[in-house]
Amino acid sequence: MKLPNARQARVERTKIVEYLLSESHSDGQSKAAFFLSFGFDRRRWGGLAEALRTHGAANEVVAIEESNYGTRYLVDGIIETPDGRNPRIRTVWIIDSVNDEPRLVTAHPLRR
Repeated sequence: MKLPNARQARVERTKIVEYLLSESHSDGQSKAAFFLSFGFDRRRWGGLAEALRTHGAANEVVAIEESNYGTRYLVDGIIETPDGRNPRIRTVWIIDSVNDEPRLVTAHPLRR
């Protein structure tokens, strides 16, 4: 199964700049080190946002979880990176009960 409504997926600037590419965020530091090591850059945050949207649309949903905030979809697969090494990651998306657009919750590397 693919992520529902993947073409409408939202990746907010703050999620990228203040979390996934933030070397000072307490939870995001290790994620920032990972994504920065593959050539993503805070100044060009849109590149990571687009790569994450593509990842969510191109790969299969591996799990669905219901929560108080909506339905979460876990998507595993390769992400295209600026340096071309293209590691495997997991993205987590949520579709809340009010809106049918997937919104990025987080992304992190998958262990081999």
